Amino acid sequence: MNKKNVKAGIVGAGFAASFHFEAIRKVYATDVELVGVFCRTEQTRKAFAEKRGIKAFDSLEALLDEVDLIHVCTPAVTHEPIAVEALKRDKYAIVEKPLTGYFGDGSDDFNGDTFPKVKALDHALASIRCILDAEKNSKAKILYAENWVYAPSIQKEREIIEKTDAQILWIHGEEAHSGSHATTYAYWKFSGGGVMLGKGCHPLAAALYLKQVEGKARDGRAIRPVAVSARTHALTRLPSFRDEGHIRADYHDIDDFSIMHVIFEDGTIADIFASDILLGGIHNWLEVAANNHRSICNINPNTAMQTYNPVDANFKDIYIVEKTGTKQGWSTPSPDEDWFTGYPQEIEAFYRTVAYGEPVQSDLSLAADCISTIYSAYVSAEKNGTEVAVRVF
Repeated sequence: MNKKNVKAGIVGAGFAASFHFEAIRKVYATDVELVGVFCRTEQTRKAFAEKRGIKAFDSLEALLDEVDLIHVCTPAVTHEPIAVEALKRDKYAIVEKPLTGYFGDGSDDFNGDTFPKVKALDHALASIRCILDAEKNSKAKILYAENWVYAPSIQKEREIIEKTDAQILWIHGEEAHSGSHATTYAYWKFSGGGVMLGKGCHPLAAALYLKQVEGKARDGRAIRPVAVSARTHALTRLPSFRDEGHIRADYHDIDDFSIMHVIFEDGTIADIFASDILLGGIHNWLEVAANNHRSICNINPNTAMQTYNPVDANFKDIYIVEKTGTKQGWSTPSPDEDWFTGYPQEIEAFYRTVAYGEPVQSDLSLAADCISTIYSAYVSAEKNGTEVAVRVF
C-alpha cells in the first residue's frame, strides 16, 4: 500500500497538545506532515512550535487553509466553534473529550451547585445538534478522541463480542484518582461539570461503544442508551472532611464523586463510577458480564510489570504510573502507559480514516450519546436519583 500524505495541525498548546504531538510521531500507516500549531496566546504557541520545529499560526483560519485535519486540544468550551469551523471547510477534526457541554451563563459568580441542571442539558443538546448539522453538511468528519475505545483490552473485548455473538447484560466501569492537575477544573464555568463529566466520560464511552458493537454485530444496528439515574457528591467540600494533603480539596462548585446507572434500549444496564478521592494512582477499569463470558479490562493499573522498591529515593528519576503518591514498596510500573491507554492506537486509526476512508470507531454519534447521557445524569442527580430519559440523535 502506498502511503498517503496527510497534512495536520494542532489547535492548543498545553498538556493535551503535547501528548497528541507524541502520538502523531508514532503514526505509521500514513506520512504525516505536521504543518503547525495555533493557540490564542502568541508566546505559548511560539514556544510550542519552536520546541517541535513547526510553524506557529496567527489564526485558526490560517491553519485550516493549509491542513487536511486538525487536533482540537483546547478547553471543552471552545470545541464546538473550532470543530464547526473545520467542518465548514471540509477539514477533519480530532476532538478531545468531552466533546462539548454547558459552561455557565458567562457571569463571574456563576455557581454549578445552584443553577438548574435541565438548563445545562438543553444547552449541551443544542451544541450537539450544531456539530451534527455541521458534519452532515461536510465532506469531513468528527473523530472523537476517546482513547478508552482504542485501549488494547477494550479492543480485545470487542473481538470477543463480535466473534461469540455475546449478549452484554451488565457493564461495571470506573475512572478515579486523587484529583485533576488543572487549576481551572475546580470551577464548573471552565470544566462544564465535575467528575461525572471529566472522568465519567471515559468508562461511559467504553460501555456505550461495546453496546454499539454488540448491536451492530448481531443485526447491524447499535444498541443505544434510553435512560439514566445518578447521584453526585462533593465529599472533599463536606464540613467534616479531614484534609491530610493527599487528595485535591479546593473544588469550588463541582462534584468529586458520581454514580451513573444507565439503561439501554434492550433492557441491559451499565453502572459507571467516577471520583477524585482515590489514592494510589489512576484506577481505570471496565468489567463486562455477558451471557457467555466475563471480562475485566484493566487499563490502569495492570500487572504487566510489578516492582518492589525499598527506598522511595531510588526511583526518583523513574516514571512509574500517573498520579501515584509514592514509589516505595510494591508498584506496577507501566512499560508503555500510552499504549495501554490507547493513545497511539486512536491517532493511528484516525489517520487511516482520513487517508484511506477506513470506518471510525469513536465517532460523533458516540460522543453525542456520551454527552447526552452525562447531562441527563446531572438532571437525575439534582432530583436525588430520579430516572431521566436520554435523548439520542
